[in-house]
Amino acid sequence: MPLPLHLKINGASHEIDLDDPRVTLLDLLRERLYLTGTKKGCDRGQCGACTVLVDGRRINSCLALAVSMDGAEVTTIEGVADGDALHPVQQAFIEHDGFQCGFCTPGQIMSAIGLISEARAEGDAERVRELMSGNLCRCGAYAGITAAVLEAEQRITQAEKEKAA
Repeated sequence: MPLPLHLKINGASHEIDLDDPRVTLLDLLRERLYLTGTKKGCDRGQCGACTVLVDGRRINSCLALAVSMDGAEVTTIEGVADGDALHPVQQAFIEHDGFQCGFCTPGQIMSAIGLISEARAEGDAERVRELMSGNLCRCGAYAGITAAVLEAEQRITQAEKEKAA
């Protein structure tokens, strides 16, 4: 018997019938909804390639059962740009060469967006490295990734201050 599931993904509501309660959020996104920007790396929660935001918090979607997400708001890499305008984190990754092969980049970007919204980096490169340690880059683009996160954090913080003024 199918299990009904309601999700809001990248701002759009989805009513989904799950035939198997063991389907992960990652597999649902990639195989049922064709949102393939979220990558399947290790499928064990160790690499961070599958990072998405659920209700604003970053998670490894390969470890989350889709059925447990009923009613949640999910943001994937496909949902962070505003039309043709890149998200500040995406723009900073380009400017600081925060990627090489690009496989881990969607997960890195989603983790960075979550990290910045958590306001835990505090402009400190060491804290960024520690808080992003669950996202692996086999190409070794860590210096660019760290610089991109710090730059994006600064831009977002400045934009929020200007908006509040």
